[in-house]
Amino acid sequence: MKKEKISNIVIYQAPNGAIELKGDFEKETVWANRMQMAKIFGVNPQAISKHIRNIYREKELERESTSSKMELVQNESGRIVKRKVDNYNLDVLIAVGYRINSVIGTKFRKWATQTLKVHITKGYTINKKLLQKKYSLFQEALSDIQKISQNRLLSNDVLELIKAFNHTWFSLDAFDKENFKIKKQTQKSIKVEAQKLYQDLEIFKKELVAKNETTIFFAQEKQKGSLEGILGNIFQTAFRQELYPSIESKAAHLLYFIVKNHPFNDGNKRTGAFAFIWFLQKAKYRFIDKITPEALTVITLLIATSNPKEKQKMIDLVILLLTGGK
Repeated sequence: MKKEKISNIVIYQAPNGAIELKGDFEKETVWANRMQMAKIFGVNPQAISKHIRNIYREKELERESTSSKMELVQNESGRIVKRKVDNYNLDVLIAVGYRINSVIGTKFRKWATQTLKVHITKGYTINKKLLQKKYSLFQEALSDIQKISQNRLLSNDVLELIKAFNHTWFSLDAFDKENFKIKKQTQKSIKVEAQKLYQDLEIFKKELVAKNETTIFFAQEKQKGSLEGILGNIFQTAFRQELYPSIESKAAHLLYFIVKNHPFNDGNKRTGAFAFIWFLQKAKYRFIDKITPEALTVITLLIATSNPKEKQKMIDLVILLLTGGK
């Protein structure tokens, strides 16, 4: 089952074709008539009518709140005909789906049950395919979640505030004591090509130049092969053992080496930050929920302004952010 909002239309993509349903997003529902439901579930309209009659007769749903007369415009032999047709909302559609005896009806029930199970256990449901097409809607949803979280904190007392940021108090104390307690890191074999990093950095550079946010000297190596050497360093071994065995450690050292070694004429901090998230993405490491744009900015600046003697502290701090710490 695939549902997509286009203006005021919801498209239900059934195995037997796409059906257009009228959307009523103010009331958070959709509307379908008997013919549309028959196509969705792969049965004849008479079967749909029987189930709807039973749904109302058994008081499973109230007719007044779940049905509405809507105008249907059809072209019949070149003549435009307008008729008032009964339409039913999402509650009826779901109720029919749980009663219908067809292969598609069975698939619908499995989909609905699984979606409900995920929503109850996780507290939310996500349509991944829809997010890929409607990323702006996803960003809006994230913004709404952030507002809800902020309102929750503002409405509760100071104990809730302390609890919500509990990890912060631990991390700040651990930073002062240089005693980070880091969770188990990711031991995973990964191969990345320096040439691919160079190519993607060039794309990054073109984007910044196009926005007048940098010059042609950005990511221009002082000595050819410097970046390739740094990338090689994070994979170096000693006595047949990797010096930086985890994904987190490799990523942290990549960021540190680029920022502190200044291999480029300009843009070492931005290039280091880009290479850091580029490497994590290539490693298929889930970092978006841990390294926000703001957090990446802060840790990059911390490394840039840190004393070289604090190298291990900076590395541990980055790993702490990636692993979640305590």
